[in-house]
Amino acid sequence: MSEETVEQLRAQVAQLQAELAEQSARTNAIVAAAQERTYWLDRLGLDLDAVMNRPLVMRAYKLAGRARHLLRSLR
Repeated sequence: MSEETVEQLRAQVAQLQAELAEQSARTNAIVAAAQERTYWLDRLGLDLDAVMNRPLVMRAYKLAGRARHLLRSLR
């Protein structure tokens, strides 16, 4: 292998390592946010499955989704 090829490969490896580090940082931030939300749900003793299975809550959730869609379309 020529020295030029080796240098190109080293540059490509460095770029891939930087991309991997960036992706890892994004993934860690997403996991941390999910863990924080889960922590507070557990701490408050909320069971989302039980809450969302109530008919009135499901209607309100669907209504909120439609309202969000309407607001987005108005913007």
